[in-house]
Amino acid sequence: MKNQEISNIFYEIADLLEIKGEMPFKVRAYRRAAQRIETLEDDIEEIYREGKLREIPGIGEALAKKIGEIIETGKLEYLEKLRRENPKSIVELMSIPGLGTNKTAVLYR
Repeated sequence: MKNQEISNIFYEIADLLEIKGEMPFKVRAYRRAAQRIETLEDDIEEIYREGKLREIPGIGEALAKKIGEIIETGKLEYLEKLRRENPKSIVELMSIPGLGTNKTAVLYR
């Protein structure tokens, strides 16, 4: 699993949480983690195998476990749960360039 793939998963989680109206700190945590991962010079999978995920600023125990799940299984149950909770149309709207999470939420409602 590549750094960009994992960061994309965390960006999607942040977007879905924001649309859902989750606490802003939680949304920011996923966005920050995604930014950190996509700018890493080292391979995230290698960092995981060395047990050093928690050394990445902004990656705590919960996010480290999620990264491990993604690397080990190729998917993340938490993201699947969020996708099930949100209609498919929201996910499709989010893929439109220039349409941010706020506009997506307004259009959906």
